Amino acid sequence: MSTSFQNIKGTFDILPDPHTDDGGTRTAASAEWRHVEATVRDVMRRHNFEEIRTPVLEPTELVARGVGASTDIVQKEMFAFERSDTQYVLRPEITAPVVRSFLQHHLDQRGGVQKLFYIGPCFRAEQPQKGRYRQFHQFGIEVLGADQPRADAETIAVLMAVCDALGLSDLRLRLNTLGTPECREEYVGALQDFLEPYADELSETSRRRLERNPLRILDTKKAHEQEILRDAPTLIDFVNEKSRTHYDTVKGLLDDLGVEYVEDPHLVRGLDYYTETTFELEHPGLGAQSALAGGGRYDRLAEVLGSDAPVPAVGFAAGMERLFLALDAADVELADTPTPDVFIAALGEEAERWGFRTAQALRAEGLHVAHDLMGRSLKAQMKEANRQNAPYTMIIGGNELEAEAATVKEMESGAQEEVPFDGLIEYLTRTAETA
Repeated sequence: MSTSFQNIKGTFDILPDPHTDDGGTRTAASAEWRHVEATVRDVMRRHNFEEIRTPVLEPTELVARGVGASTDIVQKEMFAFERSDTQYVLRPEITAPVVRSFLQHHLDQRGGVQKLFYIGPCFRAEQPQKGRYRQFHQFGIEVLGADQPRADAETIAVLMAVCDALGLSDLRLRLNTLGTPECREEYVGALQDFLEPYADELSETSRRRLERNPLRILDTKKAHEQEILRDAPTLIDFVNEKSRTHYDTVKGLLDDLGVEYVEDPHLVRGLDYYTETTFELEHPGLGAQSALAGGGRYDRLAEVLGSDAPVPAVGFAAGMERLFLALDAADVELADTPTPDVFIAALGEEAERWGFRTAQALRAEGLHVAHDLMGRSLKAQMKEANRQNAPYTMIIGGNELEAEAATVKEMESGAQEEVPFDGLIEYLTRTAETA
C-alpha cells in the first residue's frame, strides 16, 4: 500500500510504535507521549496547577508584541496569513496567548495567584533539524499575580520535578538575574560601548543585533564571539539592591530544596518586559544545542499586551521533542504500547457474534479486549494474539457455545482452562489484576 502524499517537511506523525524519520531521529510512540504527558499532569496536580488551553490561531499583533517585533521568530519564523483583512498567526509559543487569555477573561478575579499549565503544539517556519520542527510541542507553566521570589523558585522546582519524575538526570540549570528594565537599559549602553570596537569581528547576525537588541549577542554559540564576551561587562554589576535581594532569595530557596545551579552572567532574555530571574535547563544528550527548557520572570508583558497595570508573572516552557531526545540519550525507558488483557479468537459466524457481544461486555467492565475482525483461521488469530502480546486468549467455537464454557489459554505457559460463561468477567478481571 502506498500513497503520493507525505507529511509536510518539519512535521511528523506520532504512531502506535516508535519510528525513525529520514534524518535518523527516533520519534516516540503514542504510548510514550501519553506517559510523558500523564507525568507532567501528575506533577502539575501535586503542585496545585490548573490546565489552560488556548487556540493555536492567534492575532498576529499579539504574537508580535508578546514575542518581540525584532526577534527572529517574528521577523522570519511565523506562519502568518491574512483573511478578510485580519492578520492571523499559528502560535509560535504559548506564554503570550496565556497572558492574553488571563486578561481577556479577568482570571485575576478568581482570587489569589493563578497557577496555570499547558501542553500543546506550536509552529515556527524554521529550517528543520534534530529536535527542532516546524510543528513542535511545548509544556509549561505561568504563575500570574505573584511577585515574591518564592514564585520564581517554585517555577524552577516544578520543572525539576517533571524531569525527576521522568527519571531524567545529569541536568545543568543556568541561572541569572536581569534586574529591572531601567537597570538593563544602562547595561545595554555599556555593552554596546564594549562591543563597538569589535564590530568588524562579529557575525552579520551579531552586528545586526548590536544595533537592535545587543543582549541577544550574549546568546551567541560562535566560539570567537564567546571569547570576545569574556571581558564584557556583566548585567549583575548594573542591578539595583532590590533586584539583588530578590535574586539572592531565589538562590537561597533553591539551596533549601537541594536544586543545584550554575550562575551565568550571560544568560538573558532580550526583551524589555522580562525582569529579575531568568533560567535555562540543559542536558548534555542534546549536543551543542543543549537547552531543554527555559523561563523567567516577565512582569511587564501584561502591559505590553494592553493591561492598564503590570501583572507580576513567571514561568517556563519546555520542548517535548527535545525532552524525548534527552530521555533517549539517557536510556530512560518509557511506557510500552498497552497490551490487551485478553484476545478473543472465534471460529464460525455464531461464535464471532458471541465474541463480538462478549468483547463489548468485558470492555464495559474495564478490561482491555482485542478480537479478530477479519474472519481469519484459528491459527492466524492465535498468531495475532501473540503479536499483540495478549497474556490470555479466549477461544470460542461450536463446542464452547454448546458447553457454555470458553477455553482460556495462558499464552506464555500454554496452559488451558475451561471457564463457564457466567464466570468469565470475574475470572478475567482477576487474571488482569494479577498480570
